[in-house]
Amino acid sequence: MKLHVQCGQKPDERPSRFQLNDHEYMVEEILDQWYGPGHQFFKLRAEDGNLYILGRNTSLPGGEWELVSFRRIESA
Repeated sequence: MKLHVQCGQKPDERPSRFQLNDHEYMVEEILDQWYGPGHQFFKLRAEDGNLYILGRNTSLPGGEWELVSFRRIESA
C-alpha cells in the first residue's frame, strides 16, 4: 500500500490531503491528534466519509507516514 500525505506549507502541519495507492482524498475534518514515542497521529474524516488514522514517524526528519487504521462509515 502506497501512502503520500500533503500538509500545509510546513512539514509539521496537519494533513490536508492524502493519496492512498492511486486515489487522492481531501481531509474534511481532523477529529483528534496525539503523540506517541517518536510518532504523531491524526484521526480524520476524508471526503469519502470514512475515518482514517494516519501516523508520522517524528524521530527522523521528513518522517514517513503510515496508515494505522481505516474504518468504513456506512450511510444510513
